[in-house]
Amino acid sequence: MSGSFSAFTERGRPHATALFRIVTGLLFACHGAASLFGVLGGATGQGQTVPAGTWPGWYAAVIQLVGGLLVLLGLGTRTAALISSGSMAYAYFSVHQGEALWPIQNGGEPSAMFSWAFLLLVFTGPGTWALDRILFGSGDRGEDAEAPAAARREPSAA
Repeated sequence: MSGSFSAFTERGRPHATALFRIVTGLLFACHGAASLFGVLGGATGQGQTVPAGTWPGWYAAVIQLVGGLLVLLGLGTRTAALISSGSMAYAYFSVHQGEALWPIQNGGEPSAMFSWAFLLLVFTGPGTWALDRILFGSGDRGEDAEAPAAARREPSAA
């Protein structure tokens, strides 16, 4: 039983990675859109926007929108994820960590989670369904590029 479950999870891994990438990118882009355009409740939850050019809020919102869309689409996923991860780590340590040690106490859970989620995508790649694959053929092939040949083979039917 565990062998068939393991085979199932291995076959599903690139698809689960792609779904993780798509949802994470979408949620991150929504934060940027809310801050820049006041949609979805805006940066303050009341439809307000971050003033253009203000440091660091406006730049963070641009990274959120652009980085989120790139990750969502699977275009330059590793680079976009690295920049997004770094921006969220910066946000956590410069804005939240000074308030209290733990993210639950300082309101930094979203920053911490996005930072670690994007860091994971730096190492796993985009999974399947990445626009890079469609537009450029191989593109950023994610885990398929680095996986040993034995790991890429389909499990035997035995």
